[in-house]
Amino acid sequence: MDWPASVALAQSVPELPTGTDWSYEVKLDGHRMIMWRTDDGVRLQARSGRDVTAVWGDLALAGHHLPAGTVLDGEAVITTEDGRISFEAVQARAASSPTRAHRLASQRPAHYIAFDALQLPSGDIRPRPYSERRAALLNLLAELPANTPIQAVSATTDRDTALTWYNTLHHQGCFRTTAVSRRGRES
Repeated sequence: MDWPASVALAQSVPELPTGTDWSYEVKLDGHRMIMWRTDDGVRLQARSGRDVTAVWGDLALAGHHLPAGTVLDGEAVITTEDGRISFEAVQARAASSPTRAHRLASQRPAHYIAFDALQLPSGDIRPRPYSERRAALLNLLAELPANTPIQAVSATTDRDTALTWYNTLHHQGCFRTTAVSRRGRES
């Protein structure tokens, strides 16, 4: 996979899709980020393609637990004292100098919520169906230390659960539910 990676973007729909081919994920209000675990270290890429490793050093450090050759797609989030996700804190970190970002990270560490595995040490897995990539992501993350800030996004295949998330979690910094075709990240 070549740097920078292009990422699929969610598209707004008037209501959650119905049918057996859908999985639903919580959409978090954070900073979209690709995590690259290379042979030499960890690089973090913003959706724009910019290298943002310097301001998300706490996440880069956590990424060292991933096997070399892993590329994940996810969201950097920061929570407040009451456990809500703070988009303002994420924006402040993203716009910081490396020195200020380090200070902010010591006050409010970030979490990386992964929603897709793009590459494993065995190679590019983007052509695989969502269900296979999701299983690979969960298996990969299960091998990380228990206290890691790298976690999988909550997902369900139950539409009623997704509707409950949609109607209740927006107060926690989750601003919508994403529907994912089991064939690929289409919506």
